[in-house]
Amino acid sequence: MKHNFLFLSLAFSVFAVSCNEEPKTTSTTTTTDTNMVTVTRSIQFKPYAGFEGKKIMQATLTNPNGMIVKIINYGGTVTNMIVPERNGKMGDVVLGYDSLAGYRQKNNPYMGCLVGRFANRIANAKFSLDGKTYTLAANNNGNTLHGGLVGFDKVVWDMKPLSGDSSLVLTYSSKDGEEGYPGNLQVEVIYSLRSDNSLQIDYKATTDKPTPVNLTNHSYFNLSAGDDATVLDHEIQIEADAYTAVNDKLIPTGVNPPVKGTPMDFTAMKKIGKEIGMVKGGYDHNWVLRDSSTQLHKAATLHHVFSGRFMEVFTTQPGIQFYTGNFLDGTLTGKENRQYVQHAGLCLETQHFPDGPNQPSFPSTILKPGETYVQQTVYKFSVK
Repeated sequence: MKHNFLFLSLAFSVFAVSCNEEPKTTSTTTTTDTNMVTVTRSIQFKPYAGFEGKKIMQATLTNPNGMIVKIINYGGTVTNMIVPERNGKMGDVVLGYDSLAGYRQKNNPYMGCLVGRFANRIANAKFSLDGKTYTLAANNNGNTLHGGLVGFDKVVWDMKPLSGDSSLVLTYSSKDGEEGYPGNLQVEVIYSLRSDNSLQIDYKATTDKPTPVNLTNHSYFNLSAGDDATVLDHEIQIEADAYTAVNDKLIPTGVNPPVKGTPMDFTAMKKIGKEIGMVKGGYDHNWVLRDSSTQLHKAATLHHVFSGRFMEVFTTQPGIQFYTGNFLDGTLTGKENRQYVQHAGLCLETQHFPDGPNQPSFPSTILKPGETYVQQTVYKFSVK
């Protein structure tokens, strides 16, 4: 992984940890050759909970600007993302819970987690590959959603600091036949909190049989840090001239109509609430990004005018799912006893298109032996 920093020196220290020991701290100290400023980025581990005899740990990543990202190895979940507003006041801009029980509850809507083996929906919970039909769990209106009954969001990942860096690496081995998918899939996800207030997520996977793969992160953002109950006053721009049309079960129809002249047009900054009432159920669609290259490109921009918080999303993926928390209904109690009402947060899930295995005209989601699935997404924060 390449990092664009010029350093004169680098010191790295690691301390052992268990549930009965002091938290593990991994710190990186750097002196630059331009202004001789000492910059410290760190990762700290501490026990979070227990689950099926396994230790659930929480890693806290910090950067020199005071930005904090917290991640647990249950589901590879981002539990907190704390960034400054215009006047420097820090606030947590992702929805979530104060304990593991919240993330494990039956109706948890994938708060902050890693999603796989296939993000989004697969029609009729089945697909054909190399002449064989594979049947998956029908966990969403007769379709498969976000990997099935026990997707990557509900497993315990191995988690450790990346040697020589301030990054966190999570790994998981998905067995052949898990949730109906073929092939043993080896997955690696690296979270890196950068000095420019960006969270970089690098995805990598290999398989020993052809299999669909579509990985993403499912964080719910609210840039007001809880001051606003909903995100309807947030402004968003999406770098897309078309979106993926869906039926009443949110399964693609196979066409990608233009956004121009429709409520789906976010080619310029627009308040989310302006035309959401014209979209049945709210926004929960894949936008076809204008830049279809595999190089890192901008996908979306989000702005909360009152706080000044500004978030840019960059990705190597061809699509992004913009979801406005339509199924939140006030029954979930989140951090600090907040009730998550409809539209309390929004998701910007970088991805390949939904139902890819059944849509030959869509970019392929099939990973074959000898190939390596590699994708990157960056969430970068600033103020305006």
